[in-house]
Amino acid sequence: MLIRRWTAALALVTLLVGCSDGGADGPASTLDSGVVATAAGSVRGLVAPDHVLFQGIPYAAAAVGDLRFAPPAPPPRWEGMRDATKVGPRCIQDAARDPDWGRGMSEDCLSLNVWSPTDAEDLPVMVWIHGGAFVNGSADLYNAQWLATRGDIVVVTVNYRLGALGFLAHPALGPEAEVGNYGLADQQAALRWVRDNIAAFGGDPAKVTVAGESAGAMSVCDHLVSPGSAELFRAAILMSGPCGAQIDVAAARQPSLDYAAGVGCPESAAAPACLRALPADALTEPVPFGLLGDEALSGPVTGTTILPVDPVEAMEQGEVGQLPVLVGTTSDEFTLFMALEFLRSGREPGPADYPGLLERTFGADAVAVERQYPLAAHADNTSLAYAAAVTDGQFACVNASMADGMAAAGAPVYSYEFTDASAPAPEPLRQVPFPVGASHSLELRYLFDIGGAPALNTAQQRLSDQMIGYFTAFVRDGVPAAPDAPEWPRLDGAGGPRMSFDTGGSEVRSGFEQEHQCDFWAGLRR
Repeated sequence: MLIRRWTAALALVTLLVGCSDGGADGPASTLDSGVVATAAGSVRGLVAPDHVLFQGIPYAAAAVGDLRFAPPAPPPRWEGMRDATKVGPRCIQDAARDPDWGRGMSEDCLSLNVWSPTDAEDLPVMVWIHGGAFVNGSADLYNAQWLATRGDIVVVTVNYRLGALGFLAHPALGPEAEVGNYGLADQQAALRWVRDNIAAFGGDPAKVTVAGESAGAMSVCDHLVSPGSAELFRAAILMSGPCGAQIDVAAARQPSLDYAAGVGCPESAAAPACLRALPADALTEPVPFGLLGDEALSGPVTGTTILPVDPVEAMEQGEVGQLPVLVGTTSDEFTLFMALEFLRSGREPGPADYPGLLERTFGADAVAVERQYPLAAHADNTSLAYAAAVTDGQFACVNASMADGMAAAGAPVYSYEFTDASAPAPEPLRQVPFPVGASHSLELRYLFDIGGAPALNTAQQRLSDQMIGYFTAFVRDGVPAAPDAPEWPRLDGAGGPRMSFDTGGSEVRSGFEQEHQCDFWAGLRR
């Protein structure tokens, strides 16, 4: 299932990295001392020469008891000084899909981390929502020191409820318009915490950019259309978000009922009490909302109060306002998932498997897709041909359509493609019998200090510097610009030029939609 492959990707590509040792001894509430007063109490973080890091700060109460499968509640106040030098627990998830590396999990996980330059004052803020298919991952995987210190911004990374605990849409949990989306509501609570508290950490609450990759980018798509997210940020960054991979609340009903029955709560009327009485480790399996062929996904559902409309349709129609948006994909998104499937099964699909893969994913359009993506065009390699079709049909062209729609409505949109086919990948991915290239999530190593793969070489480090410059300038000013790098043009309509990030450096290129055959995919959608 895609959940398995997606979360295995997170496990392979992102590893926990250590943070600076050190601390503050004095009680003064000053950022450079590592002591800050929040609305719920004071916290003490880690002080380094160029930044201060606060970890595990609660932005909501533990989602236990009556708060399980309910909107997040404000965090309780605490007395004295809270230790913010250690990471908080991860939200409940299946560690078999994504190892926890000994960090532990808990329902008391609704916390965030703040990275501030030492002398921060009224700086722009980037709120980062992690990926992981809405079933795995955590805020502490993303060491944001480079973004904060080189870009002179404050960075906030957020935990939110995952899997069934975050997105079960069981009809007995409330009115249909109110069920599910608890994890999305958590993210909104974190954004409200930033609005109310970030000034004490040197950030400007009026200059917040919400950003994410993969499921994190899908979340950003949702915040762009969610009424509860309005006025909580001024710009958005969407990285490799398959934002069309969402279902409505009616379609989520039966999978949620089946899930409840599977964990021992089959009686609908009694299900809320039954589900809330279960131990958390009985709910680590995600609830499967199938959308990408037969590949299961979890996550937010549309047609609800918090997410009333489909975000892709809204963006294509230019109905998300005039916020600046930075949006892009990698050139080989789906090769990562094919590699992970090979590592799991030890078998690479052959030509005889190709029609079945396409049919399970594209249904009645499979024959047309096979004609458009013949094996011969990919050296008769089924993995590469199938990955190209999914990359184009469910990542590249969906993102292009969203970007074009927003740009046509007058929003400042800046689009990119990450194309470094030599991007560092973890050792297992370098052992599969086909190249993964510039695959899903590999661009994150150019923005965050993430372990688990070879270090960037000199050319890649130069590209990393440019990307950090562009992204942090966008957070600061709503316009991506970097020293000694090409000017990034605002998207001027369908087929307009986009920034290309490659080992040779950043380059403005045209022809993205032709290269990914977007006219073909648009025709299938009509």
